[in-house]
Amino acid sequence: MRAERQFITQEYVLRLNASPFFMVVDYKGLTVGQFTELRKRLNKAGSEVHVVKNSIFRIAAKEAGVTDLSGALAGQLAVVTGRRDISAAAKTIKTFQAEFEKPKLKFGYLNNQRLETAELTALADLPPLEQLRAEILGLMEAPAASLLSVLEAPARELVWLLQAWIDKQSASQT
Repeated sequence: MRAERQFITQEYVLRLNASPFFMVVDYKGLTVGQFTELRKRLNKAGSEVHVVKNSIFRIAAKEAGVTDLSGALAGQLAVVTGRRDISAAAKTIKTFQAEFEKPKLKFGYLNNQRLETAELTALADLPPLEQLRAEILGLMEAPAASLLSVLEAPARELVWLLQAWIDKQSASQT
C-alpha cells in the first residue's frame, strides 16, 4: 500500500477508535452546498461526516475491529462519527433527509454492534440525551419525594393539633 493511502487508512482507524459509533450514508446526488450544510448540522450535533473510499474504509474498519461489513460498502459512501450522542447525529441525518431526500442511511455501529437502517431511525426518534437524563432523574426522585411526604405527615399533623389546642386555650382565656 502506498504511503499516502496508508496514512489515510490510519487516520480513519483513529477516527473509528475515538468514536463510540459510526454511521455509513450514501451521499449520491448531494450537491457540494448540501454536503457542506449537512457537515455544519452534524458539527452542531457533535459529529462529523467524511467521504472515504470504500476500499480504504474496509481496511480501516477491519483494523479498528469491525469485521462484519459483509459487502455493505458499495456506491458513494460517507462515514459519520462523533464523540457524543448517536441519536443526535441520526436525528440530524433524518431531518436532513426529510428536507433533501438525501443522504440515505445504510447501516451503523454502536460499541461494535451493527445497527441497520430501522434501528438508526429508531435512535433518531429518541428524545435528546439531556431530556432522557432529566426524565430518569425525575423518575428516581418521585419515590423519594413521596416517602418524605409520608414521613413528614405525622409531624405535620402533630403541629396542627398543637396549634389547634393553643388556639382553643387562647379562645377560652378571653
